[in-house]
Amino acid sequence: MTGPIAPHDYPEPVAADWPELLAISRVGQQAALTFFPADMVYADLVIVFPFTTHAAFCTLQSRPHEIWARFFDSSMKDDLRYTPSDCFETFPFPEGWDIHPALEATGKVYYDFRAALMVRNDEGLTKTYNRFHDPDEDHPDIVRLRALHVAMDHAVLDAYGWRDLATDCEFLLDYAIDEEEWGRRKKPWRYRWPDATCDEVLARLLTLNAERAGAERASGGC
Repeated sequence: MTGPIAPHDYPEPVAADWPELLAISRVGQQAALTFFPADMVYADLVIVFPFTTHAAFCTLQSRPHEIWARFFDSSMKDDLRYTPSDCFETFPFPEGWDIHPALEATGKVYYDFRAALMVRNDEGLTKTYNRFHDPDEDHPDIVRLRALHVAMDHAVLDAYGWRDLATDCEFLLDYAIDEEEWGRRKKPWRYRWPDATCDEVLARLLTLNAERAGAERASGGC
């Protein structure tokens, strides 16, 4: 499986082969991915993936992948420290995930809507997702973005054949807080699946990962 690469690993000429590449911040709250021009020089704090499809974006931006990444990351509370060897290379992707037609279509609708929304509001990913996860935010565009994210999640779960899960999202705290100590600070709300759904998806991903590792060992793979 092709994994994230550093800028100096790009084959030449970069721009001709890959006009854009998918990237995520190595450390951040929102686990948001976006496409960047391939001929840029990236800092070490950016993880770059050699993928250009919206199907790849859909899978990596989906809640199943975020659940996996947060389970294996090394950070505390709601910040995600994305480590490719732990969060990407171990993830059991659905078959054909980077070119899957349904994932491509769903991911493109989400990506294009999000891009247009950020341009209209003159806001970046951080502000957009802060609004996305704010239980007091009810602007129709943000409500629509949430619905499109749910559609991406459904497309990814369908790609696994997991159509029996309850996937209604709620505004839930990402971690327990002491209300008295927390005071008037903004609470760590996240628009996400209930813990029971997250746990079930993680359990299925772990099982699938183990099954694939066993099959690879049985076939003489490394």
